Amino acid sequence: MEIIDLGHKEYGETLAMQRNLFGSMVERKKTGQPVEKEYLLLVEHNPVVTLGKHAKESNMLLSEEMMAQSGVEVYHIERGGDVTYHGPGQLVMYPLIDLEAHHSGVKDYVWMLEESVIRTIAEYGVKGERVAGASGVWIGAGSDRERKICALGVKCSRFVTMHGLALNVNTDLRGFSLINPCGFIDKGVTSLAAETGHECDMEEVKRLLSGHFQDLLLKRLLF
Repeated sequence: MEIIDLGHKEYGETLAMQRNLFGSMVERKKTGQPVEKEYLLLVEHNPVVTLGKHAKESNMLLSEEMMAQSGVEVYHIERGGDVTYHGPGQLVMYPLIDLEAHHSGVKDYVWMLEESVIRTIAEYGVKGERVAGASGVWIGAGSDRERKICALGVKCSRFVTMHGLALNVNTDLRGFSLINPCGFIDKGVTSLAAETGHECDMEEVKRLLSGHFQDLLLKRLLF
């Protein structure tokens, strides 16, 4: 697996890169050839709102024109899930992998994405949890302060994946006021910095998150 740290990169450029890699991988699968290389893209985006294929536009609290006037781009994309926000201080991870080669299905894959985040934030003393019927990683699950720290949405074709997860590390959470995050109106959002009380080293979080994800993939491959 090649880990590509893109640093800060515009969403549109990253999306084009993903689609190019994804298309090449799927084409190999269609012709019965093995996928030669898998990729793990790590990136921070400038403010952008993305809507999954089943998203409700009513979950954007401003029109696309008003978003643009505020310097926020809007993209309608092919992942699952509803609407989410990306911005500086948020670590986005896009794995482009062949699930078939890892003896995994989409349900297993989503579990691995969530688990990699849960294990990463645990190293900062933060307890991440799953919430039934809501993908991603949550803090204070089941309480009246239930809040989301990581959103995820994926696309899979011929067992090849694209899109992935967004972990709020040092994110300015005011950006989420533009939307109903993931379609929810009664749940909050949070960040690793908000939970720990201090800014976190992004390079360290990248290393931990990519390491935990690769460990989980390797275990699936071996067992």
